Amino acid sequence: MPPIPFASRLLFAAAWCVGRLPLSLQQGLGDALGRFAHWRDTREARVARRNLELVAATPGGLPREQAIAGILRATGRNAFETLRIWTRPRADNLALVASVVGEAHLAAALAAGRGVILAAPHYGNLELVIEAMAARGPFALVYRVPDSRIGDGFLRLARGGENITLVPAEGNAMRPLWKALKAGGVVGITPDQQPKLGAGEFAPFFGKPALTLSLVPRLAERSGAAVLFAYAERREDGRFDLHLAPADPAIGGADIAAATAAMNAGVEAIARRDFRQYQWTYKRFTLRPPGSGEIDPYGPECR
Repeated sequence: MPPIPFASRLLFAAAWCVGRLPLSLQQGLGDALGRFAHWRDTREARVARRNLELVAATPGGLPREQAIAGILRATGRNAFETLRIWTRPRADNLALVASVVGEAHLAAALAAGRGVILAAPHYGNLELVIEAMAARGPFALVYRVPDSRIGDGFLRLARGGENITLVPAEGNAMRPLWKALKAGGVVGITPDQQPKLGAGEFAPFFGKPALTLSLVPRLAERSGAAVLFAYAERREDGRFDLHLAPADPAIGGADIAAATAAMNAGVEAIARRDFRQYQWTYKRFTLRPPGSGEIDPYGPECR
């Protein structure tokens, strides 16, 4: 990988300062950031509102604006918690894990000897999943390379801890992942980011076609590795429960349409546990099925 720019190191130093604040203060600042975003109707607020309109969801039966306010507060908390996790020792980060649910599923999958694919959606705190898995042994993580060299350097500093191998989400990503699985290791992939056209399949997500990453199903089919969903769910006390759950076996099947639909259904089930903790501020539906006549549903108001 290329050297890390000096500007990336400066950014990381600034993040370190924020990451050293007490957890209660970080969470309070996150709540304040979310309230500000809702009051100012920022881009994040507009995207979240549009996403809930697109999926026709009213989380918990709440009025939509109240639901959006809750989503933005959780998003703000996640931002500050992430800075904490990126800049603190792993032992400090693991102290945020109150319980691990389904660890036996991971043990059984590793014992099978074909490796494990962790499908880790953007729910709760993804970075805590990464830390927890790297604490158990070598962990290969697929990540989307930022357009900026500075941003990429910062992300490599933030995520490149002990036992973590960062694999850029590019055309040759399959090779290092295949190697890790052949050695019986664990790879992590976020299944709910929109790939480029040609790198995925359109599959239902909350009833609406969404371009869906095909890397997880294709890797599972070819390797025979077990697929587990992994997510760190925020508790009311500010700590997290780490969940590991077997995915639908259809994700590893030869029918790519059925596989991507099953993967999206799994992500949707996790998101429905607590709508506030899912990444509704992300434009999931910008690319539309060819020939459908649909256009980007977000429009200028979400830019």
